Amino acid sequence: MATILKHAVPKSEVTASLAQVRETVTGVIADIRARGDEAVRAYSEKFDKWSPDSFRLTDEEVEKIIASVPQQVIDDIRFVQDQVRTFARHQLDSLREFEVETLPGVRLGQKHIPVQAAGAYIPGGRYPLTASAHMTIVTAKVAGVPRVVACTPPIHGEIPAATVAAMHLAGADEIWLLGGVQAVAAMSVGTDTMRPVNLIAGPGNAYVAEAKRQLFGEIGIDLFAGPTEILVLADDQADPFVCAVDLLSQAEHGPDSPAVLITTSREVAEKTIAEVERLLPGMPTRDFAGPAWRDHGQVHVVDTLDELYALADEFAFEHVEVLTAEPRLALERMTQYGALFLGEGTCVSFGDKVIGTNHVLPTRGAARYTGGLWVGKYLKTVTYQEVTDTDSQALLGRLCGRAARVELFEGHARSGDVRAAKAAGDELPWNTA
Repeated sequence: MATILKHAVPKSEVTASLAQVRETVTGVIADIRARGDEAVRAYSEKFDKWSPDSFRLTDEEVEKIIASVPQQVIDDIRFVQDQVRTFARHQLDSLREFEVETLPGVRLGQKHIPVQAAGAYIPGGRYPLTASAHMTIVTAKVAGVPRVVACTPPIHGEIPAATVAAMHLAGADEIWLLGGVQAVAAMSVGTDTMRPVNLIAGPGNAYVAEAKRQLFGEIGIDLFAGPTEILVLADDQADPFVCAVDLLSQAEHGPDSPAVLITTSREVAEKTIAEVERLLPGMPTRDFAGPAWRDHGQVHVVDTLDELYALADEFAFEHVEVLTAEPRLALERMTQYGALFLGEGTCVSFGDKVIGTNHVLPTRGAARYTGGLWVGKYLKTVTYQEVTDTDSQALLGRLCGRAARVELFEGHARSGDVRAAKAAGDELPWNTA
């Protein structure tokens, strides 16, 4: 039986807010469909105070921007991108193309084809999120995507130089200083100056996530990655200070970022709440972390680890940090999460910034049906078939005829009949010519 020491705002308030987001996004997408570049520029001016002659950076502009970035930052970007690239290559190696002969002369195969154009959305309205460039662009390039369009917004009217450097070093083919719904819509439907892509990947705020949701089907998306979520699981051995620091590390993403603690210890719960309240006033990002904790923070106390893992699966959160005596038990006990961070030595921030696994992860319960962004998201797994043996052609043709007629699909049946006739001389009573 869980005891809730801290509640989030009622779901009805969240639902009402999402309804407003949907309405706004619908209008922006429709306007960009109708007016193209003119509408894109208008929304960029409105939301980002940004209206350059061209939103796409030239090669010369990119080189000049990168030259302004400190060498240590460049070195760190290269190191982290190496980690992401290495993990993505291991993922690619785990995917197998094959061809098998299931009957004499019947060959069935599977192969992986990269999408031909991907859009990478790198958030940046509040912070220069260089790490999202690594996750979206490097992974796409490892998959073999030939054209990667990367978009990021300016920050307070300034070019985010480190983000541009990360986009370039990751391998982006086009770099655009464009953000929000206007960037997602432009990449999806295309304009006079931007050719559309086939798939869009990357995290973003509620508006970006909703734009991806509305455009899904017309283009592919990685997943619904909305406001960041963190779930900390703790037993009586956990350090409340660490719990508090890590909860706030994700709350600072934005005022709508849920931060939740589930623990088997009431003492850990109460001390964590006290530590959060102590640390918050001194955080430079308290304007975001404060409202996130106030409105979306939760603390639950349960009696057993069994209850802890069961409740954690109900949340199906993006990030789950396991601060228990035996953290690897979560690998056996949990099934619904975006990514696990096992033990005190492994924080969610490692996954966000440096460790090499992808930080674009499912939110708002999407972990019930999908994992996060990975190299396979950029690949289309397709099949092919070939029948060259006449006996197999006859066998399958006759079987197809019978199976299709059970379903009253006479056209399908006749297609099978013809193969049996060609291979074995079967009669075609329906062919009166």
